[in-house]
Amino acid sequence: MSTGKPAAKKKTAAWAVWLTIGLVVAGCVAAGVLNNDGDTTVAAPAADERADSVAILQRSSAEQGLCYGWELVDYYDYGDPLNVGSNLGDGVAVEENPSCPRWVQVTANIGYVSESSESNDFARIQVTGSPDIDSADLWQVERGLERLGLTEDVFVDDPGWAVTRAAVMLPLLAVEAGLAEPADTPVPAAASPSPLPDAGSDYLRDRWGWLLATVGLILLAALFVTVGVVQRRRTTAPGRGAAPDAPSRSGRKRRVDVPAQRAGADTAQSRTREKA
Repeated sequence: MSTGKPAAKKKTAAWAVWLTIGLVVAGCVAAGVLNNDGDTTVAAPAADERADSVAILQRSSAEQGLCYGWELVDYYDYGDPLNVGSNLGDGVAVEENPSCPRWVQVTANIGYVSESSESNDFARIQVTGSPDIDSADLWQVERGLERLGLTEDVFVDDPGWAVTRAAVMLPLLAVEAGLAEPADTPVPAAASPSPLPDAGSDYLRDRWGWLLATVGLILLAALFVTVGVVQRRRTTAPGRGAAPDAPSRSGRKRRVDVPAQRAGADTAQSRTREKA
């Protein structure tokens, strides 16, 4: 009997299995490339956050005679800061600015690492000032930011919001450190910081590539199980009919088994009635 068709079917099934494996592997690689181990971009403050902060710092600077500003830096970007701002305006720094002989500035240096790295994301917060301001007073202002809830974790979670919030805290902390006189009017939003917005869960965003790979492997395992079950059923299925016995080479006929007869059937057939 010819085995061409079964062999062709097995070859086709093997090609289908290997093609499926190749597609799954390609999908996993593509997912890993697109996922890129998580986003490491440091987000700058939003436009409304910068505008509100500039307005608050302008009022505080006019009443206290001290300039205030902020600076956001990406630790792994050795170029210019991501964003600067002050009471002089958005994008205008107070450091070494002739318009501000006395100034205080908060600098947030943020570093994001990929998920494959053993290191953790970090934030370095520093308060600097003009040469006439004592370093101990600047250190007190820096510690005050942490006391008011602006910790390193907050800067890591939302650096743009945190750096502008820290900037509008500077007038209040400068008064505590004795660097400026209290303002005639209270500084809005500086004394009562609003809570951080709900960032939500980034589980799927950071791990969608791995989840896609897991689903692909599960589908591949289901395909293997299905192919194995189908092949097993084909090999163990009963034959459709038994082929008749062929005569032996010697020409003698093979013995044919006949069904067993009912007990006593031969005796009943050989009996004859006795003559009267």
